[in-house]
Amino acid sequence: MTQIAQLSEAEIEERFHVTGRTAIQFTLAGYAREHESFSLHFNLGQDMFLTTLLAVQPDKERLVFDCSGSAETNRRFLNSQHSQFVGHPGGIPVQFSCGPASEITYEGSTAFAVALPQKLVRLQRRENFRVETPRLKPLVFFGRLPSGELLKLPSHDISVSGIGLNAESLPEGLVSEQVLEKCHFQLPGDPNELFVKATVRRIQERETRSGSRYWQIGLEFNQLSTGDENRIQRYIDRIERERRELS
Repeated sequence: MTQIAQLSEAEIEERFHVTGRTAIQFTLAGYAREHESFSLHFNLGQDMFLTTLLAVQPDKERLVFDCSGSAETNRRFLNSQHSQFVGHPGGIPVQFSCGPASEITYEGSTAFAVALPQKLVRLQRRENFRVETPRLKPLVFFGRLPSGELLKLPSHDISVSGIGLNAESLPEGLVSEQVLEKCHFQLPGDPNELFVKATVRRIQERETRSGSRYWQIGLEFNQLSTGDENRIQRYIDRIERERRELS
């Protein structure tokens, strides 16, 4: 039984539903940008295949995703009237339901498209709630490698337990489980910098649809004070509130 399945509908509705056209578009566009994989269940749960989200097209209010590698599975899917996407982007359980799909051409290849869902469930514990940070004016993280080399990278998400960074190339000498002793960054709207020690937990090479490659680096904060946790949580709450107001 999944973690979501163990909750009542009322609990899910209150705590984890993402609703509103803008908020849903924003969330799914982030997953598509990272080419997140989802299992796609249809035909009353009797059939499924793995797919990758490719794009959100706001003007057409639809989600674009990869076809199955099986022509017969694709045929059955196009004949179905209901589907459910289930995934774990960033380790966070996410699921949403959609109606019938159509076959389209996307960037020269065959793909599927469905109308955007009315809601989605994004399940995560409050203390580890993670939000994407702004892309146009990114939160910049500074650290120093054991070699003494300065680390200066933009973030892509943050929670009270850690921060995710993007890098065009992998910093030389950076390895998993390495502890970065002297790190700091400034939260927008906070006049004082936040000083932390962090452990490298994830290093992953990714590829954009255009073929360019980059690296994602996940850091875990070590022994944050309650005051610093509260500063990060206030920042997260503000971002979520602003995004809800746009929906």
